[in-house]
Amino acid sequence: MSDEATILHADLDAFYASVEQRDDPRLRGRPVIVGAGVVLAASYEAKACGVRTAMGGGQARRLCPQAIVVSPRMSAYSEASRAVFEVFADTTPLVEGLSIDEAFLDVRGLKRIAGEPIEIAVRLRRVVLERVGLPITVGVARTKFLAKVASGVAKPDGLLVVPPDGELAFLHPLPVERLWGVGRVTAGKLRDRGITTVGQVAGLGEPALVSMLGRGSGRHLHALAHNQDPRRVRVGRRRRSMGAQRALGRRTPKSPAALDATVVALVDRLGRRLRAARRVCRTVVLRLRFADFSRATRSHTLSEASAHTQTILVTARELLAAAMPTIERQGITLVGVALGNLEDDDAVQLALPLDRQRALDATLDDVRDRFGSTAITRAVLLGRDEISVPLLPD
Repeated sequence: MSDEATILHADLDAFYASVEQRDDPRLRGRPVIVGAGVVLAASYEAKACGVRTAMGGGQARRLCPQAIVVSPRMSAYSEASRAVFEVFADTTPLVEGLSIDEAFLDVRGLKRIAGEPIEIAVRLRRVVLERVGLPITVGVARTKFLAKVASGVAKPDGLLVVPPDGELAFLHPLPVERLWGVGRVTAGKLRDRGITTVGQVAGLGEPALVSMLGRGSGRHLHALAHNQDPRRVRVGRRRRSMGAQRALGRRTPKSPAALDATVVALVDRLGRRLRAARRVCRTVVLRLRFADFSRATRSHTLSEASAHTQTILVTARELLAAAMPTIERQGITLVGVALGNLEDDDAVQLALPLDRQRALDATLDDVRDRFGSTAITRAVLLGRDEISVPLLPD
């Protein structure tokens, strides 16, 4: 790890909602919700009322009846993201995008031409506001983990530098949820044992954490609680997985047919992304969130790596069928599909004959590329909203 705080984590504030407030002056300073059926984003004014991303629209409006609900404009968000990443690229050649609205930047070696890291961070925030018109929060630290934590603490529209000699003094008083990998379930296990702060996690020792949470999670959290994170900012790294999900809301029970249609839509979208990126997957993962906020993951590894939509869909449907008893008991609020163990397809797919499935996928992809993603679709998806969320390149 570097001896200096030279890693920046830059994160746009309430990105979709901020773009809407930027483009419509009437929305500035007012609670804004993006998305009617399910909340895709909420301004900080709406968040102050308890509105959260992926919340059902009805619940959000009850919590914040004065909120203004707007339809998502994905093209506007994509354009804003491109403009922000141009600013990142002008700042340093070492940029690792995490999503369309956040990235790590390594500014080591730029002191002579650009100043100290804090000066670079101040300039970055100013340029993003001037060029793109959006507020951005920046955390600066020696490690990627701590830089991300710093930006989270500094939100909204803030800047926080964690000096090397003050890292643990900053980190240890924070709640355990600030540790990467600590979600609702892990936080519950820790809090049930009276462990509420990062400092208490650090004080347990690795063997105690391993016995409590398992080898992988225990070692991971022990390292982070001591700010041990040797990962570098990596440029141009291809994804090891890709996924898509759909929040379903909480108001009405979801029929098996409706859940199947959701899985079909997700797999169709991921299949197109796989082939466009010239990649294949070996593992299909189904992710579920239930009405009681608990989560479950089901996965299956294919016998051969594939980018065939139908091959992936058959596997995802089998995983969904196996989970249906739990869904019927507990209710369901979110379905996601992820494709893992990705490989470049040059050595795998190109060696295979052009079978009927590959030919069909190629034909459908060509039609959608030429005439738009909705030019041709499955009958089961007719009349269903398809929100194409902007993404970083695969």
